[in-house]
Amino acid sequence: MTSKKQNSSPKDSDLNPKMGAFEKFSFLVTRAAGSTPAFIIAFTLVVIWAVTGPIFDYSEQWQLVINTGTTIITFLMVFLIQKSQNKDSLAIQLKLNELVAAHQFASNRLVNVENMTEDELKVIKKYYASLSELTKREETLQQSHSIDEAESAHELKKELERGQGNAAKKSPAPKKSPRSPKKSPR
Repeated sequence: MTSKKQNSSPKDSDLNPKMGAFEKFSFLVTRAAGSTPAFIIAFTLVVIWAVTGPIFDYSEQWQLVINTGTTIITFLMVFLIQKSQNKDSLAIQLKLNELVAAHQFASNRLVNVENMTEDELKVIKKYYASLSELTKREETLQQSHSIDEAESAHELKKELERGQGNAAKKSPAPKKSPRSPKKSPR
């Protein structure tokens, strides 16, 4: 029978001991800020502020309290959330790179796509648009796996069609070759 630590929370287990102090702080604050208790606390503070309006005669100082507080919190949270988002984005990119690199039929030119210029990304988008057009001509959607494979498969089909067209001119009744390419469902 295995025993679990009673005082270890999921938040603590997600922290990597190699994280720096700011990275740990950013992780904990962004996790806490996105929680239900954080929303309830913020909502309660706004309600308390609104209820105290008549007590303070809706003065400028009363308005200044909420304006200053929300401005400071928003300003600091932007940087903390951006730090967390940058790390999450990098982790997702690395996971996608691993999937692309590990897949036998994937185009490896996408492994470092996040570091390409906008013009380079537009070129790749055009390739995928042409891949989409090639796929529309197939009997099944699973025929092509990458841009390179789709182009070569399409060219092979064109050559086979040309070869069958030439064979049809030579003989009156064309026969299907037993070695004709079959489309395998994937």
